[in-house]
Amino acid sequence: MVERSPGGIGMDVRMRINRWTAGRRELLYGHAVTSGLVQPHFVVEGQGIDEPISSLPGIHRQSVDVLRQRIAEDVAMGLVGHMLFPVHSEDDKDPEGHLGLRDDGPMMTALKALREDHGDGIVLMADVCMCTVTDHGHCGHVHEGTILNDRTVTTLADMAVVAANAGADYVGASDMMDGRVQAIRSALEEAGHHGTGVLSYAVKFASAFYGPFRDAAGSSPREGDRRSHQMDPRSPVKEAVMEAQLDEAEGADVLMVKPALAYLDVVAAVQATTHRPVAVYNVSGEYAMVHAQHPEADERRAVVAEIMHAFRRAGADVIVTYHAREIVAGGWLGVEA
Repeated sequence: MVERSPGGIGMDVRMRINRWTAGRRELLYGHAVTSGLVQPHFVVEGQGIDEPISSLPGIHRQSVDVLRQRIAEDVAMGLVGHMLFPVHSEDDKDPEGHLGLRDDGPMMTALKALREDHGDGIVLMADVCMCTVTDHGHCGHVHEGTILNDRTVTTLADMAVVAANAGADYVGASDMMDGRVQAIRSALEEAGHHGTGVLSYAVKFASAFYGPFRDAAGSSPREGDRRSHQMDPRSPVKEAVMEAQLDEAEGADVLMVKPALAYLDVVAAVQATTHRPVAVYNVSGEYAMVHAQHPEADERRAVVAEIMHAFRRAGADVIVTYHAREIVAGGWLGVEA
């Protein structure tokens, strides 16, 4: 299990984090593409909820009881990487994102239950961002139309500790605030979570490919956009590399590029310049495009396999994709060495 012990010597980088469990080692270092697949999930309050998401065919919003059953089936067929996103009622959200600090919300409840169900036989990634818990839908605290970077970072660090308490292997810093990786790593150290990793969305673009996700998670900003903190799609590769290097220096254990398909040049550049594992997020818009063109699984199989191999060839060690379950269940990548 993930170590938690008060005190410690306070490290920015702990190389053992990515080696901590057999599941982490296989996810990050396995040679087969399927070894590095991660399935995203949307978790809601309630019981018996299994609600299809119209903009994401085959993906559902699920209550914890349904999610436990679904993930048990996934783990049984060899899919051990899972990323959780909370979905809250709009009536419960507020401007300060207090829901993100509660330990009894749907994502935290799911983390505890899944850790109890599977122990170290699963790799759990928990999203840490304020967009799903604020009534304005932005990724941080807002004052007069401006997102307050440093105040937001403090809250994100607190949210990360709550997720680590619940059993996350990795906390997913998906906000793109400056300095948040260092703040999260320091907060985890102070709380004794020496074995909990930071999955940094190091290179996250202000992309038009996020629409279905925002519908699924209820995380669209009510006003404005996220271009003040997410990277401009026109940004040069050197800026992306700098973002990744800064997060690596601050203590990120895994570096993500998001989206993936339109930014394979960036993936290759980050992989060539970092010492840490590189993840990509095959985002909701990319997934929806494939489904729109190939709604039948038999037609979709070859296209999805081609995309996954492109991600790996560009340098992705880990692939977060809504296709993960159908890839593993259908053996879409064939027999891999």
